[in-house]
Amino acid sequence: MQQREEKQLESALDSIIQRVNDLKTSIAAMIYKVENEYETLNWPTFLDNFALLSGHLTSLSKILGHDKCPVLRNLTVLPLMLSPERDEQLAQLTEHRVTTFAHDLVPDYLRTKLEPLAENKMMQLEHKAATVAYENAQKQVAAYQKVVTHIWDIVSKAREEWDVESSARGNAQQHSSVSDTHLLVTAVGMGKGLKVSLDMMLM
Repeated sequence: MQQREEKQLESALDSIIQRVNDLKTSIAAMIYKVENEYETLNWPTFLDNFALLSGHLTSLSKILGHDKCPVLRNLTVLPLMLSPERDEQLAQLTEHRVTTFAHDLVPDYLRTKLEPLAENKMMQLEHKAATVAYENAQKQVAAYQKVVTHIWDIVSKAREEWDVESSARGNAQQHSSVSDTHLLVTAVGMGKGLKVSLDMMLM
């Protein structure tokens, strides 16, 4: 039973690492394009890259939500050895982002909670939200819903217009022939296909 669980965990971790590496590669490629190809980068290409990131995140979520994937939050990671010396194997595994596994760095690397500053900020925001009067909160929610509904209407209208234009372009009848155009161009430019009549030659 324990060996089967260990095998499931190992298989799940391998799949997760592979998906995370794919996601990391896509993010790095996207950042490179934004930083170095911003002059030639167009919106469709950017959206394609974003769709690729979304696909990697979706596949990662499917793995984490699969029945055979162990619940990772129930597992605990403990450091077996701490050393302030440089660890070449650790550096290689982390692409030289982490070179030492020392006592002062482990709490950050193995943190399972928010950083203290972020946690205090979240507590302040939660406290502030709890002190807002119910009527004021309802007014803010109503105003927010009004804005979202208005934006949704604008987007829906634009999408309908775009669909109509796309269907109109798709159903448009063809009023020209590419082959006939080429024949006319070669006839006018090089005289190809033209016959000179005898009357014209005598004149």
